[in-house]
Amino acid sequence: MTADDLVSLRRDLHRKPEPAWREFYTTARIVDELESRLGDGLAALHVGPDAIAGDHRMAVPDDSDLTHWYEQARAAGVDEGILERLEGGYTGAVAVLERGDGPTVGLRVDIDGLPRNESDDPGHVPAAESFRSEHEGAMHACGHDAHATIGIGVLERIAESDFSGTLKLFFQPAEEVVGGGKSMAESEHLQDIDALLAVHIGLDHPTGEIVAGIDGFLAVSHLEAEFTGESAHAGGHPEQGRNAVQAMATAVQNLYGIPRHNDGKTRVNAGVVEGGSAANVIPDEARIVAEVRGETTALMDSMKMRARRIIRSAAEMHDCEVSIETGAEAPSATSDEELVSIVVDVAGATPGVERVLERDELGGSEDATFLMRKVQENGGTACYVGVGTDHPGGHHTATFDVDEASIGHGIDVLAGAIERIGRDGV
Repeated sequence: MTADDLVSLRRDLHRKPEPAWREFYTTARIVDELESRLGDGLAALHVGPDAIAGDHRMAVPDDSDLTHWYEQARAAGVDEGILERLEGGYTGAVAVLERGDGPTVGLRVDIDGLPRNESDDPGHVPAAESFRSEHEGAMHACGHDAHATIGIGVLERIAESDFSGTLKLFFQPAEEVVGGGKSMAESEHLQDIDALLAVHIGLDHPTGEIVAGIDGFLAVSHLEAEFTGESAHAGGHPEQGRNAVQAMATAVQNLYGIPRHNDGKTRVNAGVVEGGSAANVIPDEARIVAEVRGETTALMDSMKMRARRIIRSAAEMHDCEVSIETGAEAPSATSDEELVSIVVDVAGATPGVERVLERDELGGSEDATFLMRKVQENGGTACYVGVGTDHPGGHHTATFDVDEASIGHGIDVLAGAIERIGRDGV
């Protein structure tokens, strides 16, 4: 692919961002690109339910939401045969390239967008150059359009190289809700991976900078609490009510009071709090959507246990009932030194790369950790690579964009590392 081809593909994906498990256009576009460029050169191309372990999907939206995005992709003119294979929100793909004896190497890229509006300011490059999101309320605000493009570029580069071994490209859905990684990790496609690379663009590193091994992934767990009380007239008979919002407020206040842990970083956040219907009605329903994080999976589990206890106690204190459901989760993970060293060497010899950091900490969460840990548990190695890009707005903001020159840097470094692994092993 030429530099112009890469930019064109990235911009097409940027125009049509799709949130978690709604990546119908995105998956179909990726499959079409792979088939047109590699055709019979691929040993296999697993699509939708054949790419993931469907029973392990997390944070799947309701049927009406899925149908809306499915029909929107159909209206955009994607291949009907591919689209039908994705029905029900079974998105994503795994492409397999076989090139003789050698190690089996995996590369994971994520493909979903975020549920937020994109800036229409004339100074925002996608708006100025007519590739701003066409889907109001959705945006590629984290660079996954670039990730998918990098994945396709790497696959084509390896197909044209003297790489010896097998390469599997994992185009993973639903990263932004930490809902898709486990479904790919539990699929059959990961079982024989000897070395896994994952990639993210940006992460506050500038164009020309490569981070060979990202660490510091915080394990994360989402939870949703539904409080139920009893309504009453707030002025006439307040004693007859059981205030669900009061229970919710008590829970929120005390969630933030969980002490930090001596063994490592911990986090808690109540991101959604809602309830009630009118000023003169004692509310009988309220809701919290929250998350806890920990530097290790054990610390996250400790935070989750404390959070659940606080929520239950807050409900009991105000004579309310509460149901608590655990949502999406992801563990912590660490990049293996063997792969980090390979990426350092390759990046250091790559044109356009001006600085190489051996390691840096993410400080957030990522469900690539499911795939990394699965490979490591099976005796393989894993590494998460950061590809620097200048971005005018921070990740997840309305003005986020990528320096498209960094797409080529990512392809060069990752393809070079994969070729090195095929030649020398790990």
